[in-house]
Amino acid sequence: MGYRILTGQIAHETNTFSKVATTLEHFRAGTLLLGNEIPAARRGTRTALGAAFEAAEKFGWTLSYPLAAAANPSGTVAGETFEQLSAWLVAGAEGCDGALIDLHGAMVAEGCEDAEGEILARLRRVLGAEAPIVVTLDLHGNITQRMADNASALIAVRTYPHIDYYERTWQGANLLDRALRGEIHPRTVIARRPMLRGLDGGRTQTGPMRELIDRGEALEAAGKALVVSVCAGFTAADIHDIGPSVTVTADGDTTGARRIAEEFMTYAWQTRDFVSVHHATIADAVARAKVGQLHTEKPLVLADVTDNPGSGHYGDTTNLLRAMIAAELENAAFYAIFDPEAVLAAAKIGAGSKGRIRLGGRHDPEAGGGPLDLDARIVSLTDGSFQCFGPMGGGVWRSYGPSALLRVGGVSIAVISRNGQANDLAQLISLGVDPLRCATIAVKSNHHFRAAFEPIAREVVTVNGGGLGAAILARMDYRHVRRPIWPLDEIEP
Repeated sequence: MGYRILTGQIAHETNTFSKVATTLEHFRAGTLLLGNEIPAARRGTRTALGAAFEAAEKFGWTLSYPLAAAANPSGTVAGETFEQLSAWLVAGAEGCDGALIDLHGAMVAEGCEDAEGEILARLRRVLGAEAPIVVTLDLHGNITQRMADNASALIAVRTYPHIDYYERTWQGANLLDRALRGEIHPRTVIARRPMLRGLDGGRTQTGPMRELIDRGEALEAAGKALVVSVCAGFTAADIHDIGPSVTVTADGDTTGARRIAEEFMTYAWQTRDFVSVHHATIADAVARAKVGQLHTEKPLVLADVTDNPGSGHYGDTTNLLRAMIAAELENAAFYAIFDPEAVLAAAKIGAGSKGRIRLGGRHDPEAGGGPLDLDARIVSLTDGSFQCFGPMGGGVWRSYGPSALLRVGGVSIAVISRNGQANDLAQLISLGVDPLRCATIAVKSNHHFRAAFEPIAREVVTVNGGGLGAAILARMDYRHVRRPIWPLDEIEP
């Protein structure tokens, strides 16, 4: 029997502290593919949907693929945007026997804190109570009871940087095939604790996150669980269901699955204080760059983690760049400042010419620094398109909109029109910068940059640039989270 399977994607990590509301235009600037636009863009790529197309060929499924939508992290999703995206996806479920879809897990829409839970509830109503619904997720999802109730299996990625969406989708496809044939009957349970954050922010190199992922994979290999997913949560979402979680998928009886989930979350609670990364000040980071810029064969990578577009930060803070210029660094590159107005100004000046440009600091000058007025040479102008072959790229084409490379002294500055973090070397190469030849590379990213940039670096230094990420943690101005919750409240062990 041939099965008809829904596949598709709605991915957004929502920073509710951001002033930038997320609309359909933000999805168009990222990824918004409908129906027959999808196969050409995703077949043959090492992505979630790339794996879904391969699985359909292996298992003889007929795919329904109504939507692939992803926007760079930003503020709360507008209500009408959420409704339109949901309608496109759910319409594709009509007549399907099951689903293999990619969501994020930390999407918040106007009037709907648990956006993915609502999407899954709508899909469940269309597909029926017994249809298998398998979902891949980001490990930074704020996973809810409603998601677990309406999905047959929740499969979070196990790497940070996230380079295993392809593998996790294949894991889901194999599980879906078994469920369709009646071999298994997957059911998912969830455990949480009163924690706003924990699990070292989801870092998977070492520490409690690595420990739990390894334990979960051992349980899967031993047949004691179908899926064990560990999520660290997303702290930039002021919602009731914020925080780490563990979901476990079992075959029918969930008694053992619930015990595993609770044991894992007890460990997460016990290790909630563990932090593996400590951030340097701007002054210390730039001083290290200055000392080491001569006679070096590899770049020093400075990562401003407090203005990470991948966490919904504004991407236009200037404190670190200002310090690099003031220190007169040589052979340095900065990726990137999100500033469409500056790109337009650069285009008017023209490649090869020099002119005055006001750059960055437009969204919140008090968080990370205000605008810089620079006399800059325009090195290059591009449409912002490039193909990503790095560990996170999977061969997919991206566009950051009209882009410019400026040079001020010895610092080359990438300026982009669509916000996005640095996670692929092609982002610099496409503008004319060879990252292998730089003495210093500054990036705006929290952790994903490591997939592409750490292998070429002589050293990585994470930097507190004073951006929105730092402001959120300093203010701790949470109003909608459940209480009591650690670390906002003292809670007895």
